[in-house]
Amino acid sequence: MTRDNYSYKKYQKELSRKKKAEEKKQRKLEKKAIDASPEPGQVPNDQAALE
Repeated sequence: MTRDNYSYKKYQKELSRKKKAEEKKQRKLEKKAIDASPEPGQVPNDQAALE
């Protein structure tokens, strides 16, 4: 009878979890950067207040 290599499976699962978390973090940063930058036709709020 063969034994499962539990520690290897656990290690792979942990790597997968970390990779997924890193991808999620990157998506959030990209979304934040897109939301922070104004669209080409829009005036930023601080400049709109001056006009």
